[in-house]
Amino acid sequence: MSAPAASSQYSKENPFPARITENRLLNKPGSAKETRHFVVNLAGSDLHYKAGDSLGVFATNRPAEVGELLERLHATGDEPVSPAMLKLPAPIPLREALSHRLALAGPTPKIVNTLFAKATDAGEKARLEALLKPEAKDELTGFLDEREYIDLLAEFPSAKLTPQEFVDHLRKLMPRLYSIASSSRVYPTEIHLTVAVVRYTTNHRERHGVCSTFLADRARVNETPAPVFVSNSHFGPPEDGSKDAIMIGPGTGIAPFRAFVQDRVASGATGRNWVFFGDQKSHTDFLYQEEWENYLAKGQLARLDLAWSRDQGVKVYVQDKMRANAAELWAWIKNGGYFFVCGDAKRMAKDVDQALHDIIAEQGAMPIEQAQAYVKEMKKEKRYQRDVY
Repeated sequence: MSAPAASSQYSKENPFPARITENRLLNKPGSAKETRHFVVNLAGSDLHYKAGDSLGVFATNRPAEVGELLERLHATGDEPVSPAMLKLPAPIPLREALSHRLALAGPTPKIVNTLFAKATDAGEKARLEALLKPEAKDELTGFLDEREYIDLLAEFPSAKLTPQEFVDHLRKLMPRLYSIASSSRVYPTEIHLTVAVVRYTTNHRERHGVCSTFLADRARVNETPAPVFVSNSHFGPPEDGSKDAIMIGPGTGIAPFRAFVQDRVASGATGRNWVFFGDQKSHTDFLYQEEWENYLAKGQLARLDLAWSRDQGVKVYVQDKMRANAAELWAWIKNGGYFFVCGDAKRMAKDVDQALHDIIAEQGAMPIEQAQAYVKEMKKEKRYQRDVY
């Protein structure tokens, strides 16, 4: 185990101004995705981490978006504001609040009420009033889901808000946590991240994930400081190196398992490693392909099962690969193997959990209630761990 993170003066309250020393695209040309590998330099921070931990990153908002908000507010950016939720000892300039301190997405019904009270244009007022009717609750939710604060200022220009009135509606800009994709046994002064860069369109406007595009576009390699801290996790490889590890990590869910395998190889763990990875297309989205093939060739990875959802007519996912290897999967688990899942909580983790229950019931020839009790016991023994988001 690495030393605890507490030995450093840096923390969430006092993040370390790290430098990004590498930013490379992992997908090949023709991919529908933008997944990037980042190397964060921790030299001089005294920060320590272990496989399974996460890195917290404090991002800044896009200057173009901040500029447009200032324009819509008819503000210079120098206006002093005291956003209530920040509990600041003294006011700060509006531009700093919008750039570094406040989230510009996720508007709530509160802003619609304020705009309704302030609007002077009859058409705008009628539109806002219709959204605020009790029977229009679902419509209001859908309306806000499609928009960020900038959209609302653009769509209801007659509602003039002062800078202070506007910032009082915004939430605090929170750090984003990313699963660490490296082992400190191999990279003691670096942290590697595997990040899906979020870019999409709603309401005819391009949207940008705050932190993923901060890392990809705004944090210049070896120049821009990226404030970071290590977040310790209960997620981690088996402490007993002789135990087998089954790792299910499609997409960026592969990040901690890159760390696990690096860590287990570096520590001389004798337990076998079995990785399940999935993404859209094998020729464009096989993240860290050379590394996995190298581990396989050296026997440091016992099995690598791959699921590609867009390579054939029928979509294949990691849970399908689990079911196809049910007998061997059960043999590993029955023998004391550990089972890990990382990635999308809404669908993938649920489907994987269902597959695990089904495999144990079917292969272990036990009723589903007994399989449920078996899985519960695995969780209690920390043999079934999830890092889902």
